Amino acid sequence: MLDKVIHHDFSDEVEALLSSMTLEQKIGQMTQAERQEISPEEVREFHIGSVLSGGGSCPGNNRPADWISMCDAYWQASMQADENHLAIPLLYAVDAIHGNANVLGATVFPHNIGLGACNEPELIEQIARITAREILATGVDWTFAPTLAVARNDRWGRTYESYSEDPAIVSSYSRHFVNGMQADLGDEAVIACAKHWIGDGGTLHGIDQGETTASFEELEKIHMAPYLPALAAEVQSVMVSFNSWNGDKCHGHQFLVTEILKQRLGFDGIVISDWDGIDYLSDDPKEAIRLSVNAGIDMFMVSVEWRDFIQNFRELLSQNLISMSRVDDAVRRILTVKYRFGLFNKPRPAARKFSNDSQYGSAEHRRLAREAVRKSLVLLKNDNQILPLKKHERILVAGRNADNRGAQCGGFTVEWQGTTGNDSVEGGTSVWEAIKGISSAAEYSIDGQSADRSRHDVAIVVIGENPYAEGMGDIRAGDDVIIEAGSMIRGKMNVLEPYGSSLELAELHPQDLETITTIAEKGIPVVCVLISGRPLVVNAELEKSHAFVAAWLPGSEGQGVTDVLFGEHDFQGKLSFSWPKHKDQQQNVGQANYDPLFPYGFGMRY
Repeated sequence: MLDKVIHHDFSDEVEALLSSMTLEQKIGQMTQAERQEISPEEVREFHIGSVLSGGGSCPGNNRPADWISMCDAYWQASMQADENHLAIPLLYAVDAIHGNANVLGATVFPHNIGLGACNEPELIEQIARITAREILATGVDWTFAPTLAVARNDRWGRTYESYSEDPAIVSSYSRHFVNGMQADLGDEAVIACAKHWIGDGGTLHGIDQGETTASFEELEKIHMAPYLPALAAEVQSVMVSFNSWNGDKCHGHQFLVTEILKQRLGFDGIVISDWDGIDYLSDDPKEAIRLSVNAGIDMFMVSVEWRDFIQNFRELLSQNLISMSRVDDAVRRILTVKYRFGLFNKPRPAARKFSNDSQYGSAEHRRLAREAVRKSLVLLKNDNQILPLKKHERILVAGRNADNRGAQCGGFTVEWQGTTGNDSVEGGTSVWEAIKGISSAAEYSIDGQSADRSRHDVAIVVIGENPYAEGMGDIRAGDDVIIEAGSMIRGKMNVLEPYGSSLELAELHPQDLETITTIAEKGIPVVCVLISGRPLVVNAELEKSHAFVAAWLPGSEGQGVTDVLFGEHDFQGKLSFSWPKHKDQQQNVGQANYDPLFPYGFGMRY
């Protein structure tokens, strides 16, 4: 049992409210629907406990004021009491995983993989605090972060959501993120959610929502370790993972959810399912509900079919396939978190302290994001000390991602899969915009065709991946790995179209190497900046470049890149993931025959 700091025991209030609730009210509290599928009137009618925005699901013009207006409407519906309805305030939830990046004009921080390269836990706490402030500015209560995955295969489309392949870095961050997000659960707090319980980063062949085969000792040592500091920091919610462990789906895993998380580790907050995650337990919706409720899930993210969920839940109770004691345990946890969060005493979202806060997307917030960018960059090569650059040099800027804020921010930015170009990421700077702001002699040519040795001293070429999220970022050489993983899982898999078939950048995006080659063949030294959500095989690009920088997915503040390229700050980042030599190599630090191209912890300085 973990030591806990008890601020206040709300058990009397919770038990009094619980004892006055009808069955319909209890089931309603256990239900979370997607905003596009439920109206405020339905929230009231069905006593719904929570509403969420999926990735890219936003009200009105997607400004803070639109979000506040929407949250107000849902909140007011939940607070209308009469003889058939209790006033139980609703929780509104979003995926604000690298800033409140769903909303236009937000400060977009580097994705977790970049923050892992910083290896600076105190910075993580500051980022979480600023993110909480920008979430509160929109009237929202709850974010599904931090992701505590320990990604062990770079082919996984969620690798960038992981701080490191090393559980030590992820563990050192988890408490700080929770503290920054939840504070003392007062006016400056947002409810955090540790996810995904458990083993998501160990998925076989890097297949999202796939199979993690491991002993319990390995699961505990690698994948469970980061949760312990988060639980000690009193994280108020935990999300269950889509993956299976040794063939059994986590969404139906009573041992992992109830025996380990709730009983052995003493977690007393809300256990929530992932997006329609229970659907993959069985073809029979009722059986899926039975398995997941009895496994220990308390709140159910049922995006569209929430009415059927409520009806099926009632039938299972009438058939004694779910016990009232399990229902009461779930509702007790939900109410306890709402009381701890002070939700019963908070005014409507529009009247809260930081609602529509002037600091949203502010210069102050962006300064912190810029600092995070420059601390996350990893220098992999610097022949002849070509870096740092001088501002008076005649610079050619090229590459698909040089003037592309959307690519810098990656997935989970405005849209679920992210966006391309500059239009949707408001208030930031692309790398080209940042260079243009400090070097009047710089020129831009996306493909490098205008390169001229008589006019250009050096070229900065910004290359890499396009935005993606979740399974659509997977790398799969063939469907045989899907068949292999699927044969090991008792339940269903939701396999999405992958990003590509190789971790080799020259195969994924051959135009990047063409751009570098075009410039290098004219005798102009190339400084290559890689925008990516994971280490990629870039041997050819490395060979043709004088300097090479891993910039990960730096977010909205491209000036953080130029701060380091031009020597205002030195490189600080160190690889939190091992860098592969070839596309079939997948190694993690500490394994036998460890021989990557660049080892874990590598990073040059000036």
